[in-house]
Amino acid sequence: MRRPFALLAAALLTGALAVPASAADGDEKFTIKDPRITESSGLAASRQHPGVYWTHNDSDDGAYLYAVDSSTGETVATITMSGVGSPRDVEAISIGPDNQIYVGDIGDNLGGTWPYVWIYRLPEPKNLRDQTIKATQYVVKYADGARDAESLVVHPKNGRVYIVDKNEKGGHLFEGPAELSPSGSNVFRPVAAVPDLEATDATLSPDGEHLVVRSYFGAIAYDWNGGKIKKKERLGVPFLGQGESVTYTADGKKLMYGAEGADSPVEPQDAPGGGDSDSSSDSGGSAATESGGDGLTGNLKTGAIAAGVLLLVVLGVRGMRRRG
Repeated sequence: MRRPFALLAAALLTGALAVPASAADGDEKFTIKDPRITESSGLAASRQHPGVYWTHNDSDDGAYLYAVDSSTGETVATITMSGVGSPRDVEAISIGPDNQIYVGDIGDNLGGTWPYVWIYRLPEPKNLRDQTIKATQYVVKYADGARDAESLVVHPKNGRVYIVDKNEKGGHLFEGPAELSPSGSNVFRPVAAVPDLEATDATLSPDGEHLVVRSYFGAIAYDWNGGKIKKKERLGVPFLGQGESVTYTADGKKLMYGAEGADSPVEPQDAPGGGDSDSSSDSGGSAATESGGDGLTGNLKTGAIAAGVLLLVVLGVRGMRRRG
């Protein structure tokens, strides 16, 4: 009698003391170690692979995307995009509905003289391994003339694509068509001013309710408000060098800031409203919801389960002693 009970208790205790779920959340500081990645210019948190971030090099590195495991900083998959020609100045990456990756070849190192730029879309692979994936290429033009841009976001609910142009005096949020067309040009139109910063990247919260736009030395948070953005607050950003990227974590609780350069660091900050223990996260889920309704998360839940298992062991041993 004793041995089966002991084995069961040990198994339960082992499960309770296993690596907590938060270890795979990808919300801790890490360093991108791949020597090929020297100009990480965009970040996007994977929805299919917890703790994995997609990134890419700036300029003419080629049609490559890299999946980086934040627990190690190592690249776990390299994607070669086919069907897109030669990328010119890749500056941004975002994940939209149905795990579609959108890549913004939207930079213009000539100061806004190219008559068009490109967006590439491809499915995020279910298996992380080196592979070639065919992408759809979209031609992008701006309603008010060519410009430089480094920020692209995709609404997580309806898939509409937005671009923030880069201007040291402040830029604008540009809205694309309801659906991008692979034939002809997709005209992006200004819908809101983004003043007071030179945008180097932007990110939408997983619930589509909040926008964060960053510059080299700061960031501004907005309520999305259906695309009619409203300024919420100015955010401090960690100094990491040439600050080029930002993304929400998959759960919406943190912002991950990145920079260019070899061995570039990625560092978390609490997202606006996402770091409060008594409020729901930006992803729309509360602590109780995420833990199955018991109100316990992370290490607290693990500790409670472990305590319960230990109590079960003690009571079981006492019962067996009485029966003996």
